[in-house]
Amino acid sequence: MSTKLLNWFKFSSPTTFYPLAGRLAPWFTGLAVILLAVGLYMSFFIAPTDYKQGEGYRIIFIHVPAAWMSMFIYLIMAGWAAMGLVFNTRLSGMMTSALAPTGAMFTFVALWTGAFWGKPMWGAWWVWDARLTSELILLFLYIGFIALQSSIDDARRADKAGAILVLVGVINIPIIYFSVKWWNTLHQGASINMEGSSMGSTMLITMLIMALGCWMYSIAVALYRVRSIILERERNTTWVQELEEIKS
Repeated sequence: MSTKLLNWFKFSSPTTFYPLAGRLAPWFTGLAVILLAVGLYMSFFIAPTDYKQGEGYRIIFIHVPAAWMSMFIYLIMAGWAAMGLVFNTRLSGMMTSALAPTGAMFTFVALWTGAFWGKPMWGAWWVWDARLTSELILLFLYIGFIALQSSIDDARRADKAGAILVLVGVINIPIIYFSVKWWNTLHQGASINMEGSSMGSTMLITMLIMALGCWMYSIAVALYRVRSIILERERNTTWVQELEEIKS
């Protein structure tokens, strides 16, 4: 068992993780394309019309997975950030940086699709609802992290500063999740939780396929992006120079 652990630990180095990411990324890309294609087809053509909200409810098949991913990616970033501070690993900061733009994108999508859903259902594009406001704060945290890292020239200092910001901001995640329970909000409660689901089986399957597709997409994009970050930060090392010579 200890040998297996050592085998996994060797991938904590950018040198060894770079080729692993290159092998894995196409597989996750393929899975993302298949799952999202199936999920979108089911969302618009297979899932039944909601008896209360009509056809307009279909936007939730994009909105809900995007909202889930906005929170999950931030938690994963917090995990990488914590490992970077504790173990001082270079790859941790690189992975945190690689995940941030995708997390910001999903947060933006969640906010906008929520607005498109809210207009016909609530009669307003935006209200200062507890769930919406805390999700907007999450977008600011993503943007703040990206801006902070861009403003610091030294990569190691940027990683540490970014890690602290991410770990401080992680308190916002439970606020987003439990806001509909803690406060009287316009936003509806969760349709899927530990106790089960209030959705029909076809709707639930469609939602889970879309969510899984978003996961595969996030992993694939993060792997491609971290490879670029590794090459940029390690450009003066021997192994990167040798790699560039091989490619040329």
